[in-house]
Amino acid sequence: MKGEMKAYASIDEYIATFPKTVQEKLQKIKKLIQDTAPEATEDFKYGMPTFRLLDRNLVHFAAYENHIGFYPTPSGVLEFEKMTDKYETSKGAIQFPIDDPIPYDLIEKVVKFRVDEVVKNQVGKK
Repeated sequence: MKGEMKAYASIDEYIATFPKTVQEKLQKIKKLIQDTAPEATEDFKYGMPTFRLLDRNLVHFAAYENHIGFYPTPSGVLEFEKMTDKYETSKGAIQFPIDDPIPYDLIEKVVKFRVDEVVKNQVGKK
């Protein structure tokens, strides 16, 4: 039924549901996040693959028919707005066209920013 969120056992299971070319991009994004934030854990939030750090959402990503959505929270989008001007963006999302090269360097910078932000916010609460 349209609109229902399927439950996946893992991010890899989610990725396996897409065509090979999309799987390759999603796997690269997943690995990049893992390498950049090795302490982050895998989860699913809002029906999307999610990485969490210190009990907070770090980033989400998901594939759609025409784009790959990357969700680094509003602060992650705002911080890099000059680098995302050629992509569709919203308050908390950046859309990378499915057939275009993915800007992995940008994703890495955003993840590093989010790690720093989450750690700083956690330290500030102690």
